[in-house]
Amino acid sequence: MDNEAVISTPVLPLEEAGALLQALDDPARLWPLLLDLMARHLPCDACALLRRDDRTGRGQAGERLLVPLATRGLSPDTLGRRFELDEHPRLKAIAEAGDEPLRFPADCELPDPYDGLIPDLRQRLHVHDCVGAPLTVDGRAWGMLTLDALNEGRFDGWQEAIAAWARLTAALATAVERRATLSSDGGTGLRVLDDPPQGLDFDPIGASPAMASLQTEIDTVAASDLVVLVLGETGVGKELVARRLHARSRRTAGPLVHVNCAALPDALVESELFGHVRGAFSGAVADRRGKFELADGGTLFLDEVGELPLAAQAKMLRALQNGEIQRVGSDRHITVDVRVVAATNRDLGAEVREGRFRADVYHRLSVYPLRVPPLRDRGTDILRLAGLFLERNRARLGLRNLRLSVAAERRMLAYPWPGNVRELEHAIGRGAIRARVARPPDGGVLTLTPADLGLEEGEEGAVIASTAVRQPGSTPLREVPDLPELPLRDAVEDLERRMIREHLARHDGNWAQAARSLGLDRSNLFRLARRLGLRE
Repeated sequence: MDNEAVISTPVLPLEEAGALLQALDDPARLWPLLLDLMARHLPCDACALLRRDDRTGRGQAGERLLVPLATRGLSPDTLGRRFELDEHPRLKAIAEAGDEPLRFPADCELPDPYDGLIPDLRQRLHVHDCVGAPLTVDGRAWGMLTLDALNEGRFDGWQEAIAAWARLTAALATAVERRATLSSDGGTGLRVLDDPPQGLDFDPIGASPAMASLQTEIDTVAASDLVVLVLGETGVGKELVARRLHARSRRTAGPLVHVNCAALPDALVESELFGHVRGAFSGAVADRRGKFELADGGTLFLDEVGELPLAAQAKMLRALQNGEIQRVGSDRHITVDVRVVAATNRDLGAEVREGRFRADVYHRLSVYPLRVPPLRDRGTDILRLAGLFLERNRARLGLRNLRLSVAAERRMLAYPWPGNVRELEHAIGRGAIRARVARPPDGGVLTLTPADLGLEEGEEGAVIASTAVRQPGSTPLREVPDLPELPLRDAVEDLERRMIREHLARHDGNWAQAARSLGLDRSNLFRLARRLGLRE
C-alpha cells in the first residue's frame, strides 16, 4: 500500500498503523484487526466489512451478494450469512450512495439487516443509529463498511472520522487486490486470490483450524492434475470440496461433470461412465457419450465411488492409468483428458480388505487424499453455517431477521451432529417453520429456541429429539409403532415398506446407504422395493 494512502486516512498510532501494514499479506488477519481498531476509535456497538460478489448465488444469475469478511459486535452466525442487495433496502441504499458515507435517520422505516444480531443484555432487537460507507477499488464497487449503535444519536459529529476510516478501508482493499493480482503463477493465467468472494453454495464455510487446514490443502493440490480422493462422513460437504478443486485448477474453463455412483443401476454403470454405441444392448438406439467423454478437458467428480460394482472398477482402471476408455459395444479406444476427483464416506481400505473394492483402483484414486472434518470438529464454524441457513430461511419466510437465542447457540455447539452440515440445515429449516407457526415475530424478528430446533438437553449434552439422524448400526430412531391388524403377510410387507422409507429418509434418499443400514445388498433392496411398489 502506498504511504500516501495511509497519510490521507485517520492518524493512527505508529504501532497500529504498522500492524495493519504487516497484515497486508494475510487478509484473514488484516480485516479483523482493522475492525478491532475501528471499534476502539469510533463509538459503535457493532461494525462489519462486507465484500460484493456480483456473480451467481444459489445457481441464479444476476444476484448481487454481500459476503461478510469480518464483524465486531455482531452474533457469530453473521459471518456465515449472505446478504442479497435486493432483499435488504438499507444495504442497497449504501451501495448506491456514491462516495460518501450514508447515515440513516433514527426514524428510518427501512428494515436494518442487523436487527436482532447485536447481542445486548436487555435483548433490544433494533439498531437505532446506522451508518454505511460504500467502498471502491480502482473505480469499481468492492463492498461496504457498516457501523451500528443501539442508542440514537451516537454518531452525531462523527461523520468526518467515519469517512476517514472508510478511506483507509478502501486503501487497504486496493492494496490487497493488487497484491492478489500479482500473486498469479507467473503468467499461466491461474490467479490465486487471497480472499475471493464466492457464491452462496460454493466454498466450505469456516475459519476453524480444521477448515483452514483443509482449504490450504485444497488450494495446494488444485493446480495439479493429481487424482484426489475426498473422504468424510455423510453431509460434510465433499461436493463443495470438489467444486473448489475444479474452480482453483487450470481446468476451470472446462466442464465439471458430477456422477452419483450410488444412483447408477448396476446394468447401466459402464454405459453411463464410458458411453455406448448403437445396438450395444436393447434400447441403445444411438451412440452415446459417457461421463468421461463429457468431462474431457475438465474435471470428473465421482461421488460415492465406493458404490461402484467390481466389474465397472476393472474397466475404470485403464481410464485412471492413461485416459483411455472404450464405449460399450465398441472395439475402439478413445483418449480423454480428464482430472478425476472421487469422494466416499466409506473406509475404502477396509472395503479392499473385505474384497468389495479393487486394491489397484483404490491406489489409483487415493493419490492425494483429502479428509473433510465432521461438523463436531469445527468449533464455532457451526454458528457460521447456521447463519447461512438462517438467512436463507429468513428470505423464504419474508422476515426482517431470523436469529438464534443464546440457549440455542449453546445447544448447537454441544450437539455432535452425526448428519453434519445437511442435518444442521434441516434442523434450522424445520425450526424456522415451527417458530413461525407457533408465535408472531417481534417486529419482524424471529428468535429460534432449542425447542424450535428440536434440541433437548440429555445426559451426554444436546441431542436432537425424535428427528435425530443416527449412524448405521446405532440405536434406532424410535420404537417400532404398533403393527396394524392385518394378515401376517400383509403386516410384514407393511413393516418392510415403513422401514425402507424410514432408512431412505434417514439417508436423504440414498439407496446404497439405506441398504447398508438395513443390512441388505443394494440389488436385493432394489428388488424388494420393486416388489413392495416403492420403486419402478
